[in-house]
Amino acid sequence: MSSTNEQGLQNKTDTPSGEELSSELLAEFHEANRDNELFASTEDPEFEFDESGLQLASKEAELDLEAELEGITEDYNVPMTSWEEDLAREQAGEIAFRSGAITPEGLIEDDFEKELGTPSDAEDNDESEFRDVAQYRILEVAGDDTYGRKVIVASACRLPPSSQINHERLMEYLKYTLDQYVENDYVIVYFHYGLTSKNKPKLGWMLQMYRELDRKYKKNLKALYLVHPTNFIKLLLNIFKPFISAKFGRKIMYVDYLHKLKEHLHFDQLVVPSLVLEHDAKILSAQKPSYPYSSDESEAAVHNPKQQFGVKLQQILQNYKCVIPPVVETCVEFLRKNALDVEGIFRRSANASVLKDVQKRFNQGETVDFDEINDVHIPAVTMKTFLRDLQEPILTFDLYQPVVRLHTLEEDRQLIEVQRLFREELPKENYIILKYIIHFLTQVSQYSDSNKMNTVNLAIVFGPNLLWPKGQANLSTIGHLNSFAAYLIDNYTQLFVR
Repeated sequence: MSSTNEQGLQNKTDTPSGEELSSELLAEFHEANRDNELFASTEDPEFEFDESGLQLASKEAELDLEAELEGITEDYNVPMTSWEEDLAREQAGEIAFRSGAITPEGLIEDDFEKELGTPSDAEDNDESEFRDVAQYRILEVAGDDTYGRKVIVASACRLPPSSQINHERLMEYLKYTLDQYVENDYVIVYFHYGLTSKNKPKLGWMLQMYRELDRKYKKNLKALYLVHPTNFIKLLLNIFKPFISAKFGRKIMYVDYLHKLKEHLHFDQLVVPSLVLEHDAKILSAQKPSYPYSSDESEAAVHNPKQQFGVKLQQILQNYKCVIPPVVETCVEFLRKNALDVEGIFRRSANASVLKDVQKRFNQGETVDFDEINDVHIPAVTMKTFLRDLQEPILTFDLYQPVVRLHTLEEDRQLIEVQRLFREELPKENYIILKYIIHFLTQVSQYSDSNKMNTVNLAIVFGPNLLWPKGQANLSTIGHLNSFAAYLIDNYTQLFVR
């Protein structure tokens, strides 16, 4: 294994030498390109597919690719089961692993939550325009990454057999989902394991998808993580190479092991499909990389009284003897003075190295002067990251279900219920901090003509950072969380009465 592979996270540039494209795949490419005229465009120049550029290698490589196209995962000796059996096992809880504490064997311990999905969630999905596709949970939203960018997860193993899903509807659903987030910076995590000959869309559909996802979708896509990449997907990307810009190509990253996602994402907020978890455990067991799941960071947080990121809110308030966490107060006061009229505030990501340095300084109890940094997006992302990194959301896990169900009440009853929740169920410390944050957001919204951050846009950014379940919210509940955040901003004076 090369040193790059040992690192487990690679930037995608070229397909490794010694791999080839099967004649069947090549023929499918030509047929899709000819019949569907997928590359006709008024925006991009025409390209000629250079067949000679794909050098054929050994017969063994060809056999490996053909095996993969047939859904055989010989590399890791993982038996393939039918999609129906996998779904039934997952729904029955037999393989209901969730992301959380990861054991030395590479398995992920149960976090005491059932698999995502409640009766209310099911009812919400039934109301969706795309409930016929959404029911498979192929796409999910997982809050923000460590740089404040929205995370969208796509799982190949949840694709049903091609005979059971309309891929045109899937295309529409994909665009519908992305349309909600493409105006802000975002990343995509694609779990490739589980794509077989039974559920693999035709190559022509994949080409069409790439063409339809035009600059609108690619501009703010900051990273595309391909988890557990195989020879097939690497060769497929090689096919696309003449049509992929160098800039977009640099956004594609190969991730060999799940734990490598922890460097960029809040891994404990992801709900990784059970089949992907099992596959990763087998890879870890076979490859035996250095044990990556150390809890040094969490243990350090316990012993560091100055820690602010990734700990309980009560710990911060107690150790700092404060009412508002220092990181929140510092960010808010700077942004209030310097960024109320900045276009796209809270929408843009920040320089990763600077952001990490700022977090480190806050965790060491240092005073951070954002005037010296000279980038208003650093405090904006720092504030979002702090809220999302809390071990429990500001609005607490207990209020998640009441908030999600709030939309079922009559409008006049909603105000009364939220007032009751704040009065009787939300801890006083949390209420004070929430009031402080929402008051600031009302001020930001008053400058929406210049900063383009009206109530709706602010709610999309802060909804998932103020409240989340013990696990990952699905698309329908994310909408309710955003609506609730907007409701708090629009009704600030009526809701925060104490």
